[in-house]
Order: sequence, then C-alpha cells, then structure tokens
Amino acid sequence: MQIAGILNRRAVQLSALFALLAAFAVQLVGALLPSVPMLITASAAGLALDLYLQHKQPGLLSLLSKVRFDVQTRQLLRDMFILLGLFQIDGIAPLQEQSPITVMLLVLYGTHFASQALAVLVRRTRQLPIVTRNIDASALGLTAGPPRILARRPSHRLLYVSVPATIGLLLTTATRDAVWGDIGLGLALALSLGGAVYLATWLLPAKRTASDDKVREWLKSWLDEYRPTVGMYFSGGASSAYQANMWLSTLAALDGKPVIILRERFMVQKIEATEVPIVCIPKVADLMMLEHSTLKVLLHPANSGKTSQVLRIPSIKHAFTNHGESDKLSSCNPYAKAYDEVWVAGPAARDRYQLADVGVEDKDVVEVGRPQLAPIKPYAGPPAKDGYTTVLYAPTWEGWDGNPGNTSVVLAGENIVRELLADPKVRLIYKPHPMTGSVDKRAGEADQRMRAMITEAAAQRSGARPGPETAAALEKATAELEHLTATGFRKGADEVERMLLQSTVEEGRAEAIQAAVDAWEAAFWASVPEWEHQVVVGPRPGVFSCYNEADVLIADVSSVISDYLSSEKPYAVANTSGKPEADFIAEFPTVRAATILTPDAKQVGDLLAYVRDPSLDVLVQARTELKEHLLGPSDPPSLVRFDAAALALRDKAEERARRMELRGESDVPSQRGEERADAAEELELEPAEPAEV
Repeated sequence: MQIAGILNRRAVQLSALFALLAAFAVQLVGALLPSVPMLITASAAGLALDLYLQHKQPGLLSLLSKVRFDVQTRQLLRDMFILLGLFQIDGIAPLQEQSPITVMLLVLYGTHFASQALAVLVRRTRQLPIVTRNIDASALGLTAGPPRILARRPSHRLLYVSVPATIGLLLTTATRDAVWGDIGLGLALALSLGGAVYLATWLLPAKRTASDDKVREWLKSWLDEYRPTVGMYFSGGASSAYQANMWLSTLAALDGKPVIILRERFMVQKIEATEVPIVCIPKVADLMMLEHSTLKVLLHPANSGKTSQVLRIPSIKHAFTNHGESDKLSSCNPYAKAYDEVWVAGPAARDRYQLADVGVEDKDVVEVGRPQLAPIKPYAGPPAKDGYTTVLYAPTWEGWDGNPGNTSVVLAGENIVRELLADPKVRLIYKPHPMTGSVDKRAGEADQRMRAMITEAAAQRSGARPGPETAAALEKATAELEHLTATGFRKGADEVERMLLQSTVEEGRAEAIQAAVDAWEAAFWASVPEWEHQVVVGPRPGVFSCYNEADVLIADVSSVISDYLSSEKPYAVANTSGKPEADFIAEFPTVRAATILTPDAKQVGDLLAYVRDPSLDVLVQARTELKEHLLGPSDPPSLVRFDAAALALRDKAEERARRMELRGESDVPSQRGEERADAAEELELEPAEPAEV
C-alpha cells in the first residue's frame, strides 16, 4: 500500500511537470500560427501551473533548475512567446513609441535582476561572524529581517510581479489594444521598484547590523563577563543533532558555567530547548578567541573534520564522551587519542580501547557512566499471562564499511518480523534507525517491506480500543507540546532575527518541555490498544519510551544494547556477521547475556518462552553482571561521577595554566642548562660551559 501511494504521487508529480512543458509547446505554436485562443490559454495555464508548483512542489521544479530551466528562464520564455505572438498579430506594434511594450518588458527584467543583486547584498550584511542563542545580544542592535519574498525567494517574487504583466499582455493579445499591456507592465514595474526600494532600507544605519569587528568585540566582552568553565563542542550534519541533544541535560547539571560551542549556523536551531548559552563560531580564526577565555574543559560527543581545529587550543582540556557505546569499531576510533581524556560508561569500554590498541592510553580513559539513562525504568517482571508480549525491534543502520554484520535489516529483518507476527500474543514495536537505507538501498527496501508487513498485520487485528477520552488526552498533550516547542519565528525570519528573538532565556522552559514530552508519550501509549503493532519513526515517541514499553528487545550490535541493559530486561541480538556463535560472542562482549538470533530467526520462539516464564530465563545473572561491566556501578550515581570527572579535568587545565605562567621563554635554556648540570653532577663531571654565539 505504501509503495502504491509513492508511485501514485510520483505519477502526479511527473504529470504536472509534463503539463508545464506542454504549456510552453502549445504557447509557441499559438504564437507562430498565430492562434490567439491557443496563445492565451497556454500562457495563462503555464503561469498558473508554475505558481502552483512553486508552493506545492518546489522540489519538483528544482529538477528543472538543475538543467538551467529555472523560474527566470521559464518566465522570460513565457513572456517572449507572448511578445512573439504580438508581433504576428495585425494591429499591434510592440516596438512603436506609442506602445512601448517591449521596452517596458526589458526594464521590468532589469529591475528584477537589480533586485536580486540588492537581495544578495542585504543577506551578506546580515550574516554575522558569530551566531548566539540564550545570550543577551541587545548591544548589537539586531533588527527583524526583510520579507522573505524580497530577500530570499526571487522565483516567487518574479512570478508574483509577472502576474499583472502577463494579464496585461494577454488582454492586449485578445483586444489588439496595447494600452492593456502598458497598464499591466506599469503595475508590474511599480511593484518591482517598490519592493527594491523597501528592501534597500535594510542597508540604512537604522536597520543595518553591527560590523563583524563589533560582533567579535561583543563576544569577547560576553566571554569575560560570563566566564564559562565547561562546554560542549559539536560539529556535524543536520541529521546528527541528536548526538549533541542527548548531552544537554547532563551539561546543564554540571558545576560551573556551561556553554555550547557549535560550528555550523543551521545547527543553532537544531539544538533542543536548553538554558545553556549557545555560541556558533563558523570560522577558525574566530574560534581561536576561546584560547583567551576562562573556558577550561570541552566535551566532544562526536568526531568531525572540524574537531581538529579546536584541539589546537592548548589552554582547554578536551574529553571525548561519544554519543553511545557499542562493540563496533566506531566506538574505539583511533581519532580518540587526539583528546586529553576519553570518557566511557564502564569497564567494558576501557577494555575495548586496550584490545583495539589504537593509541589511547589506559590512564586517559575515565569511567563516568551514562547519566542520560535515568528515565529508563528497571525490569518489573514478565508480561501478564493473559496479556500481550511487547517486543521492540530496533535495528541499527548499515554503516559505511559494507559489513553485513552491521545491521540485521537486510539479511534477517523480514524473518524476525515474520516470526514475531506469527505469534498471536505478540505486539511488535518496530523502530528503525533514521539512517537506514542511506548507504545500502537494499536496507531501505527491506525496511519498507517490513513496515508494510507490520501495517498489514495490524490492520488484520481487532479488539477493544481505548475510550475517546484517551484520544482527547493525546490531542491536549500534543497541543501543549507544540505550544511549548513553537519557536515563534515568522517564515521570513533570517539568522539575525532568530538571534534577536532568542536573546533571552525562558527559565524553566527546558524542564517544561521535557515534562510535556513525557506527558505526550504517556498519552500516546494510552491511546493505542495493547494488541496493535506499531511502526515508530521520527523523534516521538523516543527510544527510551519504547524501552519502557517493551518486555524484550531485539537489536543489532549497537549502543542500543548498552542503554537497554540498564533496565536488565531480556534482549536478543541478531548475528548476521557470518561468524559462528562462539566467535560472535567472543568478539562482541555486549551480546554475552543475549539470545543470539541467526538470520532465519528460528530462535524467536525460545526467546518469547523465557520472557513469558522467568523460570526458563538462565541469563538473569549474566545481564546483571554485564550491566555493571558496561555502565559501571550504580553508586555513586553516574551524574556525580561525570561531574567529578569534569572538575578533575578542569583542575588539570588550571594546573597547566599555572605552569605556563611560571615558565617564561628565558627559563627554557636555563632549565636545559640545569638538566645538563644535574646529569654532570650525577656522573661526577664538571658541567660544560655554554657555547658562545
């Protein structure tokens, strides 16, 4: 059904595209014959369809832009065909002085291109070298941005302005009276000139943003006043923002003055609600001003190409916290040795680094636990005998190296889903990794087939559903969450305007949003029947909420296992690596307390049996021991250990700063001389005289 829907949408989109191209063909024929009805109909239909697609299918029109048939070319061609028709029709003289249609049309396009150049200039003047959030930036005199149609949507601007011009030209075509074309072009020219003049006001002092140098000086002043001590550094693509967001609550709870350092401008809005100040510094030269700040510790939840740029700052100590731990090679990347310390959850990760032998010394590995796992509820017993067993299947994505053992989706996913759906007392929750299919199209195709299987199986089930009050509660929770998470930005808001609106911190907003998310997730699960299969995609409900809903997890070798084990519930891992089970367990210690599934998934029946009857579960003690091995002890709490590690690393940074203050440039030769004198004394020799230069 989903595939059929996609094919139908594709057919509609292609039909619209061909209709647009056909309109140009008919318009050209109408102009050459000439055929006034054909020319008028095709011209009006083409413009209307172009306007519609700009609003409803902008991605479709981007295909035309890639072959240089963009909106400017299309509108110019449309007007030229109309003009060609006017030349062919008796009684109209577009080039005569009393009917300056051609001249006015050229002036209109000249004004449009001038407006585009002006828009580029305005956008450049409103691009600051530093972007902030949760920081008072009133000293910079920030202002709201110009309307989006003037500053950032030249295609929409041209089409809207062209409407009166095209109507006027078509009326002239129909009536053979040039005055209609003059009126339409005059209106279009007035609109274009008026928009350009209004846009130009953003270059005047009252609306012009602060200079780059002033912004840099302002940031230095803020750093001196705020005096940050610990921060999180993050750089990455739009889909990687979750790697930073998972650390927000932990960062906010640390002792000291926290700050978030970003490198990509778009990432400022990808960071979820937090009261921690956010500073985006795109350029390396500006990043170096952190060296002269009070910032002593930076936490890194991910590696990126830009990480090496901030590692140049010697006054800051850097700790790699990662965004999850697993037995995969990516969890012990050789890049980790570039950091001063590597913070891991428990002894398992420490052992992993030493076995990997990638240059990370054991003394630089610090066990801090996983503070984010607090919302995961502990095991509360087996499912009710007469109830449903909820199975969470949460496979990871295929990765970059083509290893078939990375994900079970391709080789085992459909078998796992098929075995689970065959049990009438199983309720399946399928939550695929958001990057599934991004590298290997086979994974994406298998993912779509599994979704279709689950949707079809859910449709074949029936039973009692929650009352209407649960739907009302979900609707209320949704409205509350949307209200709290609404940015308040208008559609045309640019970077400077968003920075202006986010200059103040709403105290307690992050906590309120988290409470609203919790309420929404509770309302969501209450609104769906306990027997209904679910395909969960998108940010809500979150994976932790799915953990709490599940009786058992089926996963791949990934950080999902470590996090889920904090509940000590049963779990299974798919082995699609091609290795014998003994070798698989030996290579990946996180699976040693799991049921191992082969690609045919025939072990699913045994898994469900011991989930329902704990007396058959022989892995209880193994899960308890593995949990501590992976996540460390529960006492002291993880957040306490994490905070202690941050304070200890800050002390190291301050100790280095003190050493550097005591060590002047002139001390270096004398230190070497003292070392030679000490060595000579140990050998009972006279120290050598320093050579004269």
